[in-house]
Amino acid sequence: MENTASTQKPLNIGFLLSPNFTLGPFGNFIDALRLAADDNDLSRQIRIKWKVMNHNWIPVKASCGVEVSPTSLLVDPSEFDYIVIVGGLIHSGKRIPTELTQYLKRAAQARIPLIGICTGSFILARTGLMEGKRCCVSWFHHKQFVEEFPHLDTHSEEVYIADRDRITCAGGTGVIHMAAYLIERHLSRFEAAKSLRIMLEDSSLSLQSQQLQPQPINTQTTKNLHVKRAMLYIEQQMAEPLTSQQLAEKVNLSTRHLERLFLLETGMTPANFSKHLRLHRAHEMLALSQQSIGTIAQDCGFSDGSHFARAFKSAFGYTPRELRAKQG
Repeated sequence: MENTASTQKPLNIGFLLSPNFTLGPFGNFIDALRLAADDNDLSRQIRIKWKVMNHNWIPVKASCGVEVSPTSLLVDPSEFDYIVIVGGLIHSGKRIPTELTQYLKRAAQARIPLIGICTGSFILARTGLMEGKRCCVSWFHHKQFVEEFPHLDTHSEEVYIADRDRITCAGGTGVIHMAAYLIERHLSRFEAAKSLRIMLEDSSLSLQSQQLQPQPINTQTTKNLHVKRAMLYIEQQMAEPLTSQQLAEKVNLSTRHLERLFLLETGMTPANFSKHLRLHRAHEMLALSQQSIGTIAQDCGFSDGSHFARAFKSAFGYTPRELRAKQG
């Protein structure tokens, strides 16, 4: 018997890829759509259709070096239910072509909902298309976004945010859940659940779901919302650490109450948690980057090099120089 969903008007989505776009979020999004679009893993565009567009036929290179070829030139935005801009490396020096910026503006004028995934939120904001809208960014890029767009209503707690005709998503595997939200909204809860199951996601994340907080080594996961938010602020302000009082003000608690919650959830005070997190980030940067020890110390909130070296040795049993020497 014919699936009744196939007789419905298909959900139609257009994709635009920015230079150095992140391949994972794009792949997660389009694969979630593919799994809901057809039965028996046949990958036909029945219940959902999509096009990967560009202003020319030149493939677009992802940040990992893989190139994706467009399947279509730019078409009338009104053909789509949504248009998605996939962001990428924000410091690569490459902006999206003028033709794509103009296309996004045309789509907004035609009242076609726009979706920004990963750093696509930066692109929408730079195009002037996030004015008066709540905007979701990854906690990892929160500081850069706020510095560039201090007037926008920016959030890095939620995995994704739908504010009228704008949807923004932090990226990563959160894109799968944003896709499931669209699938459930336009097709059915069954199709959304099927897509999630096949992609090994056991349940959907709602619009209220929180991003995973940055978590240093050997600390337990916290379920307290105030502590989660404070952890995010600590991560965002790593180069210029916040005091416990400043953190408490940001999460609308007294300093004493926040410290009590931190001790209960992590076994540490906010100050010790911050130091623990910054030292582990410094260890990671020393191991994986070629930056100088002094630069890494400053980036991780240690203005005094001697203090940094002592704290590092106390935490790991060797100094930053000894770590670098071991790694050649």
